[in-house]
Amino acid sequence: MFRGVNRLNLDAKGRLAIPTRFRDRLRDCCASELVITVDTDHCLLIYPLPEWQEIERKLMNLPSFNKAARRLQRLLVGHATEVEMDAQGRVLLPPPLRDFAGLNKHAVLIGQGNKFELWDEERWNGQRDEWLEEADLESLELPADLETLSI
Repeated sequence: MFRGVNRLNLDAKGRLAIPTRFRDRLRDCCASELVITVDTDHCLLIYPLPEWQEIERKLMNLPSFNKAARRLQRLLVGHATEVEMDAQGRVLLPPPLRDFAGLNKHAVLIGQGNKFELWDEERWNGQRDEWLEEADLESLELPADLETLSI
C-alpha cells in the first residue's frame, strides 16, 4: 500500500525522485517498471506495471460502443506511458504528461493504495482546500459499502 503526501521537485530534465521509502517496494513488486497516465482531475496516475495491466484489461473489456467507456479508454489507455525507475530512484516524466498536469518544478506525490497521484503543488493545495471547504460530513451521502466505516 502506498500512502502519504510527499513534496517533490522535478529536475531540469523533468525527472522526479520517488521517495526512498517506496523504492524497494517498487523494485520488488514491478522490477521498477511503472505506467503513468492522466486523470480527469488534471493530475497524473502512477501505477506499478502489474497493477496497471489489471486496470487496462478491465478498461479494454468495457463495451466500445458505450460513449463513456470509449472516453475512458482514450484518456487512460491512450495516454498510458511505460517508464522505468532508474538506479537513483528517478522517473522521467514525458513532456506531454507534464504539460497535461501543469507540472513544472514543485510537485506532490499522493499515495493512493495501489497507485500514486502526482499533482502540481499549487494545484494540489487549491484542490485540497476546495475539497475541505465542500466537505459537510453531516450531510454527506455515502455508498452503502461505506456507511459502516468508522474513522
